Formats: sequence, structure tokens, C-alpha cells
Amino acid sequence: MQSQIIINSSAREIRVALMENDQLVELFIEHQAHKGIVGNIYKGTVTKILPGMQVAFVDIGLEKSGFLYVGDIDILDSLDLESHDEVRVPLSSPEESDPDQDKSHRTLNHDIPIQEILKEGQDIMVQVAKNPLGSKGPRITTYITLPGRYLVYMPTVNHVSVSRRIEDEEEKERLKTVIGEIGNPREGYIVRTAGQGCEKEDFLTDLTFLHCLWGTLKDKTSNEDGSNLLYEDLNLIFRSIRDLFTQDVQRLILDSKSDYEKCLDFCKKFLPHLCGRIEHYSDPLPIFDFYGIEVEINRALDRKTWLKSGGYIAIDQTEALVSIDVNTGKFVGHNDPEETILTTNLEAVREIVYQLRLRNIGGIIIVDFIDMAKEESKERVWTALNNALKSDRSRTRILKISEIGLVEMTRKRVRENLVQTLCEPCSYCEGEGYIKSTTTTCNEIIRSVQKIAGSPSTRKRFVTLEVHPQIYDLMFEEETSFMEELEQNHALEVTFQVNPKIHRAKYRISVNEELQ
Repeated sequence: MQSQIIINSSAREIRVALMENDQLVELFIEHQAHKGIVGNIYKGTVTKILPGMQVAFVDIGLEKSGFLYVGDIDILDSLDLESHDEVRVPLSSPEESDPDQDKSHRTLNHDIPIQEILKEGQDIMVQVAKNPLGSKGPRITTYITLPGRYLVYMPTVNHVSVSRRIEDEEEKERLKTVIGEIGNPREGYIVRTAGQGCEKEDFLTDLTFLHCLWGTLKDKTSNEDGSNLLYEDLNLIFRSIRDLFTQDVQRLILDSKSDYEKCLDFCKKFLPHLCGRIEHYSDPLPIFDFYGIEVEINRALDRKTWLKSGGYIAIDQTEALVSIDVNTGKFVGHNDPEETILTTNLEAVREIVYQLRLRNIGGIIIVDFIDMAKEESKERVWTALNNALKSDRSRTRILKISEIGLVEMTRKRVRENLVQTLCEPCSYCEGEGYIKSTTTTCNEIIRSVQKIAGSPSTRKRFVTLEVHPQIYDLMFEEETSFMEELEQNHALEVTFQVNPKIHRAKYRISVNEELQ
């Protein structure tokens, strides 16, 4: 598979596009004013412990406190034990996750309550596992992981494993043996995908750097007071070189001359074999336009995505889950309805997996395939979905197709999805996607005026209604006679004030009584 990395860099933002076979498959965006903090390491102070939730809040010097689950606490370090074996806390199987994607979140299974591990006011070293999302603060962990080019170093965990994307069993065993020979005892290492085929000498540079970095962090923790940043991860460009620039990537192209030179200097120092594959783009046409990336980004923000056959998928994101609906659309097939449905579903599978990667959709995902009568058809669709997901770097879990054609799946969520990164909730509907109709609002206004009319008073009352022009037009056309009747029977005088700036589904009402 031919891959390349395209980087558009400016003073405002950095955009990194991963292309496979000339098609955009993943997009990473970092706004210079709002950088992500995943991977950053902080010295923090425990501010609150919630035993009922088994969660602690930790002040790490940011606007929102980080939240720390009991399973994300390294009890070996917190309880000053000499071995995890003393409390029988088995590490989660390395085969359950991709260490290239899950390197900042390791958990141990134990039954020790959080209130016995942490105390309020206690200082701890933590690492950000997930960026703040919505009203939630960052998720943090005390399992420190330091990523290098070929290795992820876990200084507090006695464990050696290999990325699940390296499938050759003999190569896995060879790599474990190499790391076992050169790594420190009772410490943890994960061989990343980029380490496939590497020899002992290739890992030594990583090891030396990561061991020194860990020593520096421990010194900072001991010497510095209060909550503060101890280690900041590389910016998006250098993280892309470290994490994405594998042997499958033919070239990395940047449109910024200064960033191009910085990348060359970085690779000459740490990754000299990559220098020949780094290029500078100097054409006047913007680099994302030249490679057709801008069009794909705009397409990825649409709710509906059309398939080549004429069918389409509709993607709706809610707070709880993401639903994907498959429809035949304009595709009517030929003779057999079952074949038409199967063809549409199989084509939808490829597009769904593509959109999941491109939009970085995570969490709970429900796919509503078109109902299939034959079990054989369901099995083909489910198998195709499983095979297509193998190219996804994020961890996924998928259940069998249900009797009504639904597939439940989960996809690991670490950072904001594309819509959250590039868009914001509609200021008019406040993210709900709909507003009250003009008729509904008019009826609410009438009920409010009736309520005023029904209240006892011996004085004439002056009612002022401030409304949107569309509401005024409807009231004038359909409710004039009713309002006049109210005025005559209840000693009211109703006046409208038209305000085009007021929300169409809202109104303001004020009442004054006649002075005697």
C-alpha cells in the first residue's frame, strides 16, 4: 500500500493528512491557540476523592481538574510496594489493544478502594490520557508511558509486549528477546509497529533517550512545588514523524520551508534514514488543494455520504452514541431484491470504515444495515466489516449482526472527532438540530396573553410583546380577530414590537397597568 504524509503548516494551525493509495484516510489538526495535551506529564495535587464513584480529581494547573479512575492508578507506586504480585493485580493483556494507540492508558485490575490509595492534598505525577471533551476535564493516569520512535517505555510496569499490528509470531518473539536483553529489569517496554525488523542497535538510541528523560522527570517531581507541567509532548509535525512515518510511507511533504528545515534537522539527528523521503512543496496552489484533501474534508462534514452505486449512508452523532444508517437511495438493482440489498450493504461497509477513520469517530457506534433475509448475506457483511476494520489503527470491538440488521461496535476515542474539531454547535438551535415552529411559538404567546387576561384586575393592562418578524406576520394574518376579542373582553391593550434580532422561537412579554 502506497502511503504519504501531507502537512499544511501555518502560524494558526497545523494539519496533517495521511494518504493511502492517493486517498485521504486520516486527518490530524492542531490549532496553535488550543493545542492538545494528551501525552503531557504533570505534577498534580489531589483535590477531591469520590469513594462512591471511585474517582479522584487532581489539580494539574489547568482550567479543569483532571479526573483519575481507580483503575488508572499505579498502586505499586502509590502504596510503596515492591511488586505488583503482592496485591495480585494482573496487567491487561497486551493483545487487547494496540500499544501504538493506547500508550498513555494502562490499567491494572485490583480491588483496592481509591480512598486507601490516595489522600486529598497528596502530590502525584500524572499523564494525560484523553483531552478534555465538552464539560469534562482531561482523563489522567499515573501509569507513565514515554513514546520513542521504536519503543514505548513504561517505567512503572514490569511487562514487555509487541504491537498487535506486527502479526508474524517469530518476529514478535525475536523482538521480545532483544528488548529483554537490553531493557532494565522490572520495567516495561512495548515495541511499536515501526520497530518491526529492527536490530538491537536500533533500539539502543531510543532506550538511552527514554531512560534519561524518565530520570529528569523524577528529579523535577522532587524539586518543584505545586501543580505544574513536567513534560510536553512533541508538536503535531514531529509526532507525525515519530508515529506515522513507518516503512510503508513513501514520503512526507511539507509546505512550510521553516518546518521542512526543522524536520530535516530532527531526522538527521534521530532518524537519518528518513531524510531522503522528506520533501518541500513550493507550488503556489495550496498543498491540500493540490492533493484534493480540502474536498474530502468538506465531504466528511456532511451528514449524508453517497455511495457509487447510488445508495448512501447517513451519520448522526449524539452525546451517547453515533448512529449510521444505510439506505439504497437511488440504487434499484436489477432482478433480485436480496442481491440489491447485499450489494448496497457491502459497498456501505467500505465507506463506513473509511468515514470512521477520516472523521475519527469513537465511542459506541450503531450501524443500521438494510435488512437481509438470508443468514449467508448477514455473515458476508459482518465478515467484510471485520476485514475492513483491520486497517484501522484504533482499537475496535464489533458484535454480530442482530436479527433486525443492527451492528453494535465500539471504537477507541482519544481525541476530538473531526466535527468537534472544525465545527461548533449552531447558535440558533443550540445544537439540537431543530427549533419550535412559528405556529407553536404563536400558540405559546396566545396562552401567555390568556393567562394575563384571566388574572383579576380592576385596571386596564397594557401588554407589550417583543417578537421575531415571522411570528408577527403569522399573528397578524391568523390571530388578529382573537387578539381583538381578548382586548375587548378583558380590558387589555396588546402592542407588538418587531425585533429581527430576537430568536424566532423566543419572545419577551411585559405588562403595565393604567394608573388612576
